[in-house]
Amino acid sequence: MENSFPAIREMIHLRRATPDDIPLLQRWDDDPDVVASNPNDDWEWEDTFAQPSPAKESLIAEPDGRPIGFLEILNPALDEERYWGDTPPEVRAIDIWIGEPELRGRGHGTEMMRQALARCFARPEVGATLIDPLASNVAAHRFYLRLGFEFVEERRFGPDDCHVFELTRERWSALVGNSTAFHAMK
Repeated sequence: MENSFPAIREMIHLRRATPDDIPLLQRWDDDPDVVASNPNDDWEWEDTFAQPSPAKESLIAEPDGRPIGFLEILNPALDEERYWGDTPPEVRAIDIWIGEPELRGRGHGTEMMRQALARCFARPEVGATLIDPLASNVAAHRFYLRLGFEFVEERRFGPDDCHVFELTRERWSALVGNSTAFHAMK
């Protein structure tokens, strides 16, 4: 199947996050834009790496071996924290952020999402992916809509009002198969 997402200048490699990444992740967590997009999340990085969960895949994005962002793929049905509540086993949820401010808005997030979605849908049992930006984060809403996600509902997660977006396998397959539509995305 042809890769129909727009190409970026630097290829992103996703690697597993490790305890050695904790200082970098904590620094990114303190960035004002990251805080603004997720003000009430405490990632508890030490716990994440001390007790890895089969429900989560934590990844660092690197163009040319330089860490620039974080990506987590979650199987909500296996998640002990039950953040997403009762979710069918064929659903995955994605968290993504570019940690380095000067590298935002350059296509890296699109490439990270392309790879995350390809990872999710490479498993035949996965039928849909979810994302939950803050209701007030209009730029994120536009980003996910451009990638083919569809708005599902407004939902409160803890103290945060969020918009839930979904991308089904069927929609993903149709979009990936339509390279003209994806080449037009920016």
